[in-house]
Amino acid sequence: MTGPGTDLAWLADLGWSAFFQDQVDPAEADLMPVRIASVHRSRLTGVAPDGRFRLTLPPQVATTDFAVGDWVLVDPDTQTLVRRLDRRSVLDRHTAGARVPQLIAANLDTLFIVTSCNADFNPARLERYLALANEAGTVPVIVLTKIDTVADLSEFTDQAAALQRDLAVVGLNARSPDAVEVLARWCGPGQTVALIGSSGVGKSTLLNTLAGQDYEDRQATGAIREDDAKGRHTTTARSLHAIAGGGWVIDTPGMRTLHVSDLSFGIESLFAEITELAPNCRFRDCTHAHEPGCAVQAAVSAGGLDPARLSRWRKLHEENRDNTPVVSGPRGKGPRGKGPRGKKR
Repeated sequence: MTGPGTDLAWLADLGWSAFFQDQVDPAEADLMPVRIASVHRSRLTGVAPDGRFRLTLPPQVATTDFAVGDWVLVDPDTQTLVRRLDRRSVLDRHTAGARVPQLIAANLDTLFIVTSCNADFNPARLERYLALANEAGTVPVIVLTKIDTVADLSEFTDQAAALQRDLAVVGLNARSPDAVEVLARWCGPGQTVALIGSSGVGKSTLLNTLAGQDYEDRQATGAIREDDAKGRHTTTARSLHAIAGGGWVIDTPGMRTLHVSDLSFGIESLFAEITELAPNCRFRDCTHAHEPGCAVQAAVSAGGLDPARLSRWRKLHEENRDNTPVVSGPRGKGPRGKGPRGKKR
């Protein structure tokens, strides 16, 4: 196995950048940068210029500490993982009863939130995914699949675009080669995307299309139930795959539910129109429900804010508040402020 200077151009195509290079100490010059390609219960695999291989973990190091897309430094002679580099972005989710969040993917540029033009399309659920993407420090894109099943695609694109400012929304047939061109602007060399969404919306099909005919580990695809558009989980693990023509894609298992916790920044960004109005309320702790002098309620009354949008904000805000542990700042000065994960604010 060769060292880190073997093919810097290939490393750049894999997503290596100055952000990671600046973390490498001169004393670590003999170590090799490797990107985590898959995470299993008892093993990790990485990808480097020489190809994919299994990493040897040091004692007391658990695979659960790593996410697909992580960059690590590896001893090229023993294939032993030495340390993980800081993440530029990290996508994780909280599950009910779990002490720590579940890592989904790391060092993403773009998150494709996949939904289909049928009963799966749900603005409230899409907003949860958007809050997750915002908090992770990655760019969200709504990808509408099964567009051949509807007469008027704008019915779905207009609803999706209204969920967040400057939100990109695209429609495609996940089985068509044209899908590669539709998503090309986010899938160039050095860029990393992930697919997230419910089961049965076409994530695995889209992954197969993006990876091309030479994709050796083609994901199985499954049918959906016609009555509720729900499908079976056909992806059971997270893995990193090359996109034909450039870039990398991480597939993720379908999510039936998304527990909202520790997403304050993501929710603020998602509901920017409410966030910006709030400072104009008479009371600093206004709930935007019944208080006099509420600028948000005034906007609803004036027709400038959809009351359904405010209702969904309140539900997410309250769920996030109830599920997020309070972390005290230095010397008990209250909760620490935070920006998106993986980035300084």
